[in-house]
Amino acid sequence: MLPAPRFLLRRLGGVQIFVLSFLVLIAIGTTGFLVLPGLYTGEEMGFVDALFTATSAVCVTGLIVVDTATYFTPFGQAWVLALIQAGGLGILTFTTLIFAALGRRSSLSLEEAVGGHSAILKNVESRHLVATIVAVTLALEAAGGVVLWLLWQDEMGWTGAFWPAVFHAVSAFCNAGFSVFTDSLVGFRTEEATLLVVGVLVILGGLGFIVVEDLRARYVKRTARRLSVHTRLVLAATAALLLVGWLLFAVFEWRHQLADLTLTERLANAAYMSVTPRTAGFNTVDYAEVTNPSLFLTILLMLVGGSPGSTAGGFKTVTFALLVLLLFARLRGDRQVHVFSRSIPLETLNRSIGLVIGGLTVLGSSVFFLMVSEAQVGGFGDRIDFVRFVFEAHSAFGTVGLSMGATPELSTAGRLMVTFLMFVGRVGPAAVVAAMFRARRQHHPRFRYGEEDVILG
Repeated sequence: MLPAPRFLLRRLGGVQIFVLSFLVLIAIGTTGFLVLPGLYTGEEMGFVDALFTATSAVCVTGLIVVDTATYFTPFGQAWVLALIQAGGLGILTFTTLIFAALGRRSSLSLEEAVGGHSAILKNVESRHLVATIVAVTLALEAAGGVVLWLLWQDEMGWTGAFWPAVFHAVSAFCNAGFSVFTDSLVGFRTEEATLLVVGVLVILGGLGFIVVEDLRARYVKRTARRLSVHTRLVLAATAALLLVGWLLFAVFEWRHQLADLTLTERLANAAYMSVTPRTAGFNTVDYAEVTNPSLFLTILLMLVGGSPGSTAGGFKTVTFALLVLLLFARLRGDRQVHVFSRSIPLETLNRSIGLVIGGLTVLGSSVFFLMVSEAQVGGFGDRIDFVRFVFEAHSAFGTVGLSMGATPELSTAGRLMVTFLMFVGRVGPAAVVAAMFRARRQHHPRFRYGEEDVILG
């Protein structure tokens, strides 16, 4: 008879294992906040706040109900960082590595969960890809930590700069947005080098491990003749979003949030404002005070998020790119979407549309729930609160972590709703897409109904 855990793994599919792993990790994190000694500088957390913080850390969101810098001891901050690292890499990554270290092959369901993206890199085994994920992640985080330590040691001292540098390097690459500074990175808005290092870490973490491996295969190992369409789409969409966001934020905030800065500092902060909504969460400006166009642009960027297979959330850059390509194809009268001399399968386009529709439905329902639940709480009756709820909901679903200050004021029901959004935003889109792949393989209808058209527009 099979041991219970192994029997359960064989019965569950990759999607179920993926979701279950995050639930287990959140449960461990919540329990740790409730039972571990020495985590807090003062009053201990209650269950709802512990669940919220654990979910925010594991789902690499960054929304907080307590100040990470002052509420937690260094040990408590280390617990938060451990959850961020585990959530960023994915607990299944560690599981697969354990199987590989023991010289045993993981189950097909487990490989489906952790290596589903390897279909794009057909010559890369799942275990090799996972090993690359861990090695690249640790190397980039270490490099970022060293550079931040060197940049901050004059101000904080050699020993004082060590922990903030390590914490922010990991948090940045995992796109978590947690900070051990009360004002996040507002205090570094005049230090372009710090913004550059953190921004690069965020971008690299949001590209996706598949892209990194594809680039290594093409330009380092030279085992690939060309980059995949996936990698090209990710790089093109990322570059376009960063550039357009940079220019627009500079225009919108030049005489507002950036007015007190020098020319180079304005350009650096505008560029950083284009980076951080891509699920990073660190801020150098007060988002409760930015202009309305900047607020709307930030929400749009939070919706798009990072790229598939990365530590970032959102609908992902590839989904955004495919929808734009589909729009232009339909305007030209083309039935097929072509990009980089390749045709995109119709099933992939349909999944992109379904993912966005489903996500927007969840977001709309959540915003409505927040308006109803917080109507009973003082201070949430003004029209401006509608904007705050929309912003916080998009930030949670996109696992961004930017806030207009509403999160700590939410009721218990509101905090539970935001917790749900963070979890769905982290595992939901990936799980939905994987489920669609699975359904396409399993569903073979024996007949179809006759067609009848309807009127649109």
